[in-house]
Amino acid sequence: MRAIWKGAVSFGLVNVPVRLYAATENHDVQFRQVHRTDGGRIKYKRICSIDGEEVAYDDIAKGYETEDGDMVILTDEDFADLPTRSSKEIAVEKFVPADQIDPMLLDKCYYLEPDKASAKPYVLLRDALESEKRMAVVTVSIRTRMTMAVLRVKDGVIVMQTMLWPDEVRNPDFASLGDEQEASEKELAMAHLLVEQLAGDYDASEYEDDYAIALDALVKAKVEGGEIQDIPKPAEESGEVVDLLAALAKSVEKAKAARGEAPVEEQPAAKKAASKTTTKAAGKKKAG
Repeated sequence: MRAIWKGAVSFGLVNVPVRLYAATENHDVQFRQVHRTDGGRIKYKRICSIDGEEVAYDDIAKGYETEDGDMVILTDEDFADLPTRSSKEIAVEKFVPADQIDPMLLDKCYYLEPDKASAKPYVLLRDALESEKRMAVVTVSIRTRMTMAVLRVKDGVIVMQTMLWPDEVRNPDFASLGDEQEASEKELAMAHLLVEQLAGDYDASEYEDDYAIALDALVKAKVEGGEIQDIPKPAEESGEVVDLLAALAKSVEKAKAARGEAPVEEQPAAKKAASKTTTKAAGKKKAG
């Protein structure tokens, strides 16, 4: 794994230098959009919706669309004035009971690895979190923007998990779940019985991504069966000097052949000159 961030966990007067590693990876199968007949990749142009012209990257800016449909264009200078943080500190704000953190607030997950010299304070923080059954609510700056996160322990390693802001979690409002909806005692008893029948411990090894496995087998079968599209590379300018006269002559002959005309015979003078040049070259070779 490659560290994506380096800083320190700070709680009280204790600083624990750590490195941050992404704890998860996405195994979703990625497809390319291609031309069905030859497998060529599909390219998209950046076209302005107003003038229909292609827009260069240098002319693209960030725009914020208001609720009324108006567009506010933001410049680099505008973003420079926004509050940002470049601190390399994971600052512990408080230690809270683990059951107070709603899982819906949790977002991306990272492993924290201590420097060799900071192993002892790292272990101290880890063991304190585990024994107290608490999480540390922290603030951290990743890619210049400050965010909230929690520190918890998994398999002997401190894990940092970023959090959504409270207003980023939607409130459900379903009319079909009104107060009039209520289960009877008999239905509730049957539900309890079903829960008991299916009760058990979670074992991740019991589950697998059958779609990804089947897709991988499908692709391998096509490769082994020779069903591979040979995609030619786009033609590039070679930079070679083309014999214009020869190309024109070849084009003329091709056009004449298409009309059913006989190819143009070489003029006698041209034949004689060519023969003389060949004989002269052969004489020089023999003399050498």
